[in-house]
Amino acid sequence: MPSPARRFEKRPSLDNLVERVDAQRPGEVTGDTIPTGFGSLDKLLGGGLRRRDLILLGGDIGSGKSALALGVALRVAQQSVGVAYLSGEMHEERLMERALAIEGKVAVDELRAAKLNDQTRAGVGGAAVRLRGLPLSLLPLAGEDFETVFERLDPLRQIGLVVVDYLQLVPPPKARTTQDEDTALVLRHLKALALARQVALFVVAQLPGFQTGRDAKRPTLDDYGVMGAPKQHADVILSIFREEMYNPGGGVDGATELIVAKNRNGPTGFADLYFYRRWMRFEDMLDPDR
Repeated sequence: MPSPARRFEKRPSLDNLVERVDAQRPGEVTGDTIPTGFGSLDKLLGGGLRRRDLILLGGDIGSGKSALALGVALRVAQQSVGVAYLSGEMHEERLMERALAIEGKVAVDELRAAKLNDQTRAGVGGAAVRLRGLPLSLLPLAGEDFETVFERLDPLRQIGLVVVDYLQLVPPPKARTTQDEDTALVLRHLKALALARQVALFVVAQLPGFQTGRDAKRPTLDDYGVMGAPKQHADVILSIFREEMYNPGGGVDGATELIVAKNRNGPTGFADLYFYRRWMRFEDMLDPDR
């Protein structure tokens, strides 16, 4: 049996952690932390998303989940952090169209119909310059199985964030008997993927347990369903709530609560965002974009 001295020897990982904490200046973001670009959310999350974490983003249909996920991807890529965005619903061209709308502050239908005045045309031109050359890879989520889909990450280098839109479209590693079992298996493999590739894995999710007819409209952890797998495997769970969807005229149009419903390594709470529906763009209400 090892002696007590042997048992409590310093480990390299512990030494590295202590050295990093000693060298870190107050308020400085650590190397494994990736700011989302939304200041209020980053403050709640201790600086941002963390590599090796599985982050879920859920909300009711039409709440803006995909728009927020793309907005986070763009803000992270603008920090020169590599981002892979896997979409099960939109082609690369449609995603870039949305990205131009978000960055150029222009409506998507104006882009499609080329109905741009001088001001919006200048905004789109500036957005195109900012988007060109970003370390952002847009990839399809479709595939025969889980491994086939995520092998597409292999050629990419220095990826810090992987966004998946959305959970229920990820093919399972192997077929189970029910959709809930498939999704629970996918969640376990996504967490393993985040650990193996050392990326922050940001996954959009539907809320199978959400009932629009109930009195309390804010999403809860139970709304994520899937036999409790999201609560078990996710490190962070974010939920979008926009009161205007259920009580028109009863709240500020566009006002959004981004609820941090679970945070394995920190506090829960919420960040106040504003949703410009015409542009599919979210901004931080307490730390607005200039």
